This record gives sequence, structure tokens and C-alpha cells, in this order.
Amino acid sequence: MSTKNLSKEAETRLLNFFNNTIDPKGMAKALRQVNYVMALGIIREDETLQQEVTKLENSFYWLNELAEILNPYLDVE
Repeated sequence: MSTKNLSKEAETRLLNFFNNTIDPKGMAKALRQVNYVMALGIIREDETLQQEVTKLENSFYWLNELAEILNPYLDVE
């Protein structure tokens, strides 16, 4: 586990993200859903179940949003 602290900029971005974009419970749910769907796909060695595709798409979006807040990559030119 890392012992580094977040920069003030990253901390501000996270606070804004959770205050204005998605609540922590919603983010936790998205993380659990993507983990569940990926685990099923790996265990079953099968394509993602069709009814789970929407959940996976939403989770993928939020994970990318969080990643951009923690460490902007796509917005940097």
C-alpha cells in the first residue's frame, strides 16, 4: 500500500467529483458491478452476459472519470 498523500489538486478534484458528479455509494456500486461482471466473464470464459452490458458500460465510464480526476491523461495535450 502506498503511503503517499494526495496532492491538494487531486484532493480538490476528488471532492468536486463526489460532491457534483456521483456520490460515493454510487461509485462503490459501479466498482462492484464492474468487478462482478469481469469476474463472471473470466470464470465462465464466455462473453459478458447481455443483461450486464449496461451496468458494465456505466461502471467503465465512472472508472475512467475517476482515473482522469486522480491523474489527468486524456485531457493533457
